[in-house]
Amino acid sequence: MDADINALRAATAAHPPVPLPAIPRGGELVGIGADIVDIARIRAAHERHGAPFLDRVFTPDEIAYCLRMGNPHQHLAARFAAKEAVAKAFATGIGAELGWRSISVYHGSRQEPLVRLDENATALLARIGATHVLITLSHTATAAIAVAALVRAP
Repeated sequence: MDADINALRAATAAHPPVPLPAIPRGGELVGIGADIVDIARIRAAHERHGAPFLDRVFTPDEIAYCLRMGNPHQHLAARFAAKEAVAKAFATGIGAELGWRSISVYHGSRQEPLVRLDENATALLARIGATHVLITLSHTATAAIAVAALVRAP
């Protein structure tokens, strides 16, 4: 038993915890959105329309990241769901105020999903009184899901 505890202590000391990002505490939820996407639907759109589909929906960084993956369509579907979830949190959907490429998903230092907004989306965020976009993504072999929250820091 002591050997197990000592091994755990040694492993923990060798890999100290990564500090968490500064997430606003005590803020206000301004909007929330969720979306689920069938991965086969994204694969079919990509196979049918090729690069024009990718270029219309995803940023160059998102395309490069996803196409590096062993199963790129899972990652593309997760980003597609993220864009829809963020647009739902804004209560606008994808359209005149927010385009597909207005919302981009990238990774932070701990590989956590983060959202980058273009100029129009950033202005909309300020207009509705939110200060941050929080997001989470997940996928199985057949579906991808995203949940997004718009929050106002205290």
